[in-house]
Amino acid sequence: MEEEVQWLSPREQRAWRTYLRGVAVVSEALNHDLIEELSISLNEYEVLSRLSETPGFTMRMSTLAEGLVHSRSRLTYTVTRLESEGLVARSTCEVDRRGVNCTLTDKGYELLKKAAPLHVHSVRRHLVDKLGEERMIQLGELCALLVED
Repeated sequence: MEEEVQWLSPREQRAWRTYLRGVAVVSEALNHDLIEELSISLNEYEVLSRLSETPGFTMRMSTLAEGLVHSRSRLTYTVTRLESEGLVARSTCEVDRRGVNCTLTDKGYELLKKAAPLHVHSVRRHLVDKLGEERMIQLGELCALLVED
């Protein structure tokens, strides 16, 4: 038996489309700013940033992919580009020889130190300044509901 579809109301549909457009516009603006200034994409920046927040600047590729909500193939493509620039290095996981670790190199860390202030300025300009601090916090809380299991 087929379940009846509960279509979105006009207000829900408008909110949904605005959400999609808002995420796309902000992501594209953040990506553009990083590429223009440092020739690094938002995805690449996020990889470097996540690695910088881990002990030894190292994380398993599968964990990194999960945290970034990237497919393994998408992350592999991004890491391959970063590795070709000497910004990260891959190695076999010592604990589980089947796993692969990704480590932020000194060169990657230096680029991240240049990129971070630019990125924060861009986040403020394209998001925080437009929403205000309180709505930015609310946005984070709403998004946390979306990622809960």
